[in-house]
Amino acid sequence: MHDGHEDELATEGVVVRKRRKGIYILPNLFTLAALFGGFYAIVMAMNGRFDLAAAGVFCAMVLDSLDGRVARMTNTQSAFGEQMDSLSDMVSFGAAPALIAYEWALRGLGRWGWIAAFVYCACAALRLARFNVNTAVVDKRYFQGLPSPAAAALVTGFIWLMTEYGVKGFDAAWIMFGVALYAGLTMVTNVPFYSFKDIQMKKSVPFAVIVLIALGIAVINIYPPAVLFGVFIVYGLSGYAMYFWRKARGERASVISTSTDEPEESGLHR
Repeated sequence: MHDGHEDELATEGVVVRKRRKGIYILPNLFTLAALFGGFYAIVMAMNGRFDLAAAGVFCAMVLDSLDGRVARMTNTQSAFGEQMDSLSDMVSFGAAPALIAYEWALRGLGRWGWIAAFVYCACAALRLARFNVNTAVVDKRYFQGLPSPAAAALVTGFIWLMTEYGVKGFDAAWIMFGVALYAGLTMVTNVPFYSFKDIQMKKSVPFAVIVLIALGIAVINIYPPAVLFGVFIVYGLSGYAMYFWRKARGERASVISTSTDEPEESGLHR
């Protein structure tokens, strides 16, 4: 009887004992590296090295695109990772580009300058918050509004290109004002932007695709500031082109169904 009672307690102890929860290190390392890219960009802007600041944002963008794919490929997705990624994005693609643009050119516009910088930063926060709550109702093939990394690439890509050409910030302050407002407001529109999420990394591809990728890398290396900025200008306009093309054909232009949490928003997603 005594031994049986001990076995019962031991069994109960095994059942009651909870497994310690940990954090998946691999995808979160990419997220932390992306966060460092945004932090590095802010520090470089404070030191007047705007070319390095822009490069920091672009590095953060590459790392941010990898953390989610690594998590899915290694089956290490977690709620913690999702929250960490969102907070990292806010720093690298929200606060960092706004502060870099302000330090480079917008400071000279007085209150108009900080208003433009704040509008961009606020729109990035709204974009990320909306993305987090609408993941279940958005067509996975498209982003609802310009994704924050692409918006950051527009802002910092312009600064990088102008810096390479020797253009001073005060000479392009109003152009920077327009770019910051365009990038910020486009993030919070319902315009569809292709997400590239339906591209399967695990599937085999023709040899020609690898050759085209190699050629693309070579073209970027010819003059990275101009090529990258040009690519993101095309992407930043592609959503509006798709939106008006769908409207002209009488198709549904929105990529989101009526919000499940906010039924009264049905008129906002057309």
